[in-house]
Amino acid sequence: MKIIMLGAPGAGKGTQAKKIAAKYNIPHISTGDIFRANIKNGTELGKQAKTYMDQGLLVPDELVVDLVVDRVNQEDCKDGYVLDGFPRTIPQAEALDVALEKLGQKIDYAIDVDVPDENIVHRMGGRRACVGCGATYHLEYAPTKVDGICDTCGKELILRDDDKPETVKKRLGVYHEQTQPLIDYYTKAGILTTVDGTIDIEDVFQTIVKILGE
Repeated sequence: MKIIMLGAPGAGKGTQAKKIAAKYNIPHISTGDIFRANIKNGTELGKQAKTYMDQGLLVPDELVVDLVVDRVNQEDCKDGYVLDGFPRTIPQAEALDVALEKLGQKIDYAIDVDVPDENIVHRMGGRRACVGCGATYHLEYAPTKVDGICDTCGKELILRDDDKPETVKKRLGVYHEQTQPLIDYYTKAGILTTVDGTIDIEDVFQTIVKILGE
């Protein structure tokens, strides 16, 4: 069971990817984790990625695909995996398909967690982070006991720059431009299913379980 999670930043695809991984006992793979692991372990691919990242450059598609393919070839992926945050563009998707085909593999499901932009702006705008311990809260969904004060360490909470409406709108713009075409790509491949990400997290998950099967 090889799954790709699609959805705008803040749509909740990471949360769903973790829940899928836990239920089906398959690894949740994010490109960020792959980069960190390879750099930490000093692998050849990790060293190459680090040279780009140290210069503040994007890691080229070919190298990202190599890193992902290297990861999905590991023993714990033999029964499948959930890819979260990759591919982000059509060239990445095409390169991934070619690389998997060489291994006699293919992606089985692409799941798009669909949430309207205005909901995401509202969701992200409600996030708060503790300046002391980094704990995260939400004004509506996970409020603190005392307004503006961290439950864990008692320090103040802030709205991170990443979560400010103007930043979120920019990120959504990039997402629609780059990643939206993937929805057409996987629809043509006959493996895309869209789920409504505005409903309760558990209900979203149950919808996904129906798609994947028990």
